[in-house]
Amino acid sequence: MGNSENFIAIAPNVKLGEGVKIFRFVNLYGCEIGDETKIGTFVEIQKGATIGQRCKISSHTFICEGVIIEDEVFVGHGVMFTNDLYPRATMDENLQSEADWVVIPTRVQRGASIGSGVVVVAGVTIGKYALVAAGSTVTRDVPPHALVVGKPARQRGWVCFCGYKLQLEDAVYICPKCQRRFQKLGNQISWVEDKNI
Repeated sequence: MGNSENFIAIAPNVKLGEGVKIFRFVNLYGCEIGDETKIGTFVEIQKGATIGQRCKISSHTFICEGVIIEDEVFVGHGVMFTNDLYPRATMDENLQSEADWVVIPTRVQRGASIGSGVVVVAGVTIGKYALVAAGSTVTRDVPPHALVVGKPARQRGWVCFCGYKLQLEDAVYICPKCQRRFQKLGNQISWVEDKNI
């Protein structure tokens, strides 16, 4: 199914949820898009990719086969996912086919945010509510609620459900916006529902 007036190409094998909004110059084939998700202009989503509910996929983003994006994820402008750790055009002087390589899956967990211009290298998991700063290159797993920055991306703090960087006060991490509190447990943080800890 295509819409030549708006330059939208949606293959018949695409599964679209209810209330999905798709803007101009989009190419979708063999993928699944969850309810109420927005797909910006100049986005390509390949076969075997899954996008959850209430996600925002910003313009000029490429989501390749093997990428799973869970619910309520924000993907900024110009984000590039990869799915091959050993890319080559040819094998023994012949163009490679699907039989010549293996898709390496990548997962972005619920509520995570990926800034504009990020490159996500195949095989990583970006944890729940993590924040990847604009321009970063993700080469390894990102813990839930972690703030990562740079090339390669390294952890520079923790973020709240609302996206704000947490502030450390008396061994408790506090969100300056919503006042939620978190405790560090090993290499991760955990939300403390009782504010009288």
